Amino acid sequence: MIFKLAYKNIIGAGLRTWLNIFILSVAYFSIIALQGFFVGWSEDATREIKDWHIASGQFWQQTYDPYDPFTLDESHAEIPAELNKQIVGGNAVPILLSPASIYPKGRMKSILLKGIDPNQKLLKIPTEFLNNDTEELGAIIGSRTAKSAELNVGDFVTLRWRDANGAWDATDVKINHIFETTVLAIDTNTLWIPLAKMQQMLELDNEATKIVMKYVPENLNYRNWEFKDEAFLLQDLKNMIQAKTVGSSIMYLLLLFMAGIAIFDTQILSIFRRRKEMGTMMALGMTRKKIIGLFTLEGSLHAVLAIFVGAVYGIPLLSYFEKVGLNFGASGDDYGISGLTDTLYPQYGVKLVLGTIILVLITVTIVSYLPSRKIARLKPTDALRGKMTK
Repeated sequence: MIFKLAYKNIIGAGLRTWLNIFILSVAYFSIIALQGFFVGWSEDATREIKDWHIASGQFWQQTYDPYDPFTLDESHAEIPAELNKQIVGGNAVPILLSPASIYPKGRMKSILLKGIDPNQKLLKIPTEFLNNDTEELGAIIGSRTAKSAELNVGDFVTLRWRDANGAWDATDVKINHIFETTVLAIDTNTLWIPLAKMQQMLELDNEATKIVMKYVPENLNYRNWEFKDEAFLLQDLKNMIQAKTVGSSIMYLLLLFMAGIAIFDTQILSIFRRRKEMGTMMALGMTRKKIIGLFTLEGSLHAVLAIFVGAVYGIPLLSYFEKVGLNFGASGDDYGISGLTDTLYPQYGVKLVLGTIILVLITVTIVSYLPSRKIARLKPTDALRGKMTK
């Protein structure tokens, strides 16, 4: 009975009710849409970084620090015999790193020289282009490096490096292929050459800086090597997404605040205008507790009806964005973020949708209840005379 009465009261309020419902539906839609884009970005970026860069984990030479370029000269160690078996079986890929310089069109450019097995299949890096039948040293680079160095496929560029004994040497390198990737660590200022050739150039036979693993190995303890699991290697990405999510939460709070203010004002006005009605209900035997429940339920029904109104325009829009994505007109290069393309594809899970509905329902119920507490002090005689009890 109370539910039917509450429903008739809010529908009878006309335009004011539908404006409140529309504002709440926008809050539902905005929160689900924005969170969906963050979830989609997280999933896409994680998949790209795993496919191109980290796989299931990496062994790092114990002094290797990707944020300290001064450690690179000493960041190499002999590959353990047990891991060599994994490499032969295709379950691991050794990579050797060294600082170097190239001289495109007479300009000097510092780069990170990386050696990798041309026949590896574990990472998506197109290393098959490192194989050639000539004596020329072939290399592959990403599109960002190619653009900054003004290099094209077939160009020759002078490469200068320092070997393990500190002696400088140089040779010409032919650009065999330019690839596209969203993972900046694979592309930016990086030149890839065959691992065996790089080990020979640096006089570091059977040595590497890191070893990418297809599976997490049972034995994680090798002398001079430390295993970095997936959680560690993805920590920077997770921190960045978490920071962006916190920033977007401010928008959610603003939307909920606007919706809450609308509901709160509606409740205040309703209680003020319906004093005689409340006095009549009390005179007929309805307790103050039930009247408070009636007004709280009326406010909460706005949030319930907003679910259906939001579904009318929200489901088609969210489905459209999920299918074609949303082009932001900028890629990860503009923000220095790996795994971010110019088009984001959102992902909406049941947890996200239900969590948003519950959050809005609880917020609206609390906002509806707060002004209704005033009814607890209302005397029936004052209410029947159209007065509020002080």
